[in-house]
Amino acid sequence: MTRGNDARAVAGDLLRSVLRRRQPFDEALAANKAFADLSSRDRAFARLLVTTVLRRLGQIDALVDHCLDRPLKAKLADVRDLLRLGTAQLVVLETPPHAAVSTTLGLATAPNTAGYKGLINAVLRRIAREGATRAAAQDAPRLNTPDWLWESWQAAYGEARARAIAEAHLADPRLDLTVKGTADSAPTWAERLGASILPTGSLRLPSGAGDVAKLPGYAEGAWWIQDAAAALPVRLLSDVAGRRVIDLCAAPGGKAAQLAAAGAKVTAVDVSAQRVARLEANLVRLGLAAQTVVADATSWRPEQPAEAVLIDAPCSGTGTLRRHPDIAHLKGPQDLESLAKLQDRLIAAALDMVAPGGLMVYATCSLQPEEGPGRIAALLAGGAPVERDPVTTQELDGQEDFVSPEGDLRSLPCHFADLGGIDGFYACRLRRR
Repeated sequence: MTRGNDARAVAGDLLRSVLRRRQPFDEALAANKAFADLSSRDRAFARLLVTTVLRRLGQIDALVDHCLDRPLKAKLADVRDLLRLGTAQLVVLETPPHAAVSTTLGLATAPNTAGYKGLINAVLRRIAREGATRAAAQDAPRLNTPDWLWESWQAAYGEARARAIAEAHLADPRLDLTVKGTADSAPTWAERLGASILPTGSLRLPSGAGDVAKLPGYAEGAWWIQDAAAALPVRLLSDVAGRRVIDLCAAPGGKAAQLAAAGAKVTAVDVSAQRVARLEANLVRLGLAAQTVVADATSWRPEQPAEAVLIDAPCSGTGTLRRHPDIAHLKGPQDLESLAKLQDRLIAAALDMVAPGGLMVYATCSLQPEEGPGRIAALLAGGAPVERDPVTTQELDGQEDFVSPEGDLRSLPCHFADLGGIDGFYACRLRRR
C-alpha cells in the first residue's frame, strides 16, 4: 500500500495531526501533501472520515472501550486511532464490514501497530455485529460534547437548549451563500443553484453540490460562501452606503464584501498578510473594492475616525462546531481568559477608531458568554463612552429567537433546526457618545 495514494492512510495522518499534534484541521489539510495528491473523490472521503471521527469521538471511543478486555495504554494511541477510523466507517458511514475491517487492518503496518492486528480485527468484528444497536442506545449529544462545553452551555442556555445545540453539531452542515446585489437576486440564483432561501435571505446549497468553484455564478462573482449567521452582524450597521466603515479582523472577507456591496467605503484590517491576500482575491472575483491593511488592529489607527467599526473578534469558535468539529478537541476553558483579554484590547482600539455618534458592532462566532455578553458587560461597567443600541427583530427578518433579552444578536446552532441549523454567533451594537 502506498500511503500517499490511500485515503484512509491520509485520514489517519490527519487525525493524528489534530488529536496529538494539536493542529487545526484546516491547517493539517493544507500542510498534508499526501492529501493534495489524492483524487478529488478520495480527498472528499478522507475529509469525511476525519470529520466523522472528530464529530462523533465520544460515541466512538465509548464503543471501542466497551469491546476491549482491558483499557488501551496511552502508548497505543495509534492503535486507538485505527480503531476509531474503523468504527466510524462501520457505525456512522455504514461501510460494508469486510471493507471497513480489511482496510483498517491494512493500515496497521508501523512497528507500533503491526503487532496488534489481532486486537484490531477482534474489536472491529464485534463492533460490526453490535455497534449499530449500541450506538442507537447512546446519548450522542452528551457523549460527543466535552464536559467543559456541556457545563457552560447548560449554565448559559439551560439543559434543553444545551442538548439541542449539541444535537445540531452531529450533522454535516451544508454551505450557505450571500448573493451580491439586492434581495431580488436571491430567487434567480436559488433556482440556478438548486438552493433554498433561508428566512434571513441567505441561500443554502443542497448536499453534494460539488466543487464550489465550478458552480454557476462563482467565476463571475455573483455570490460568496458565508454562513447565514455570519451574514447577520453587518446588518446591525444599517445603511452604510457612502459611509466610512472599518472592518477589523476582516479576513477571509465575507463581511467586507457585504459592506462593499452595500456601498460602504471599507477599510479591511487583518494581522495576517496571507489572509489579506485571500481577502483581496475574493474582492477581485466579486468585483468589489476595499482598502486593505495588514496590521495588528490593537495598535493600528486610521488617519481619521470612521463612522462605523465592525469587529469580528478572534475567539474560541465554539459556535462553528458544525463546520469545525476539531475545535471541541483543541480548545479548552484555559483559552478563554487569554482570548477575552485580546477581545477587550480590540474593543478599546475600535472605540478609538469610531467617531462620536458612530456605531461599533462587536461580534464573535462563540457560544461562550465570556466572549460575548461578558465582554460587553465589562466594557459598560468600566464606564466606556458607549451605550447599547438594541437590535430589533425587524432588522433580523422577524427572527425573535435571534434577539437576546439585552437586545443583542444571538444565534444558536439549533436555530433553523428543520432547515439544517446555523452557526452560533453573538453581536452587540454600541453607539459612541
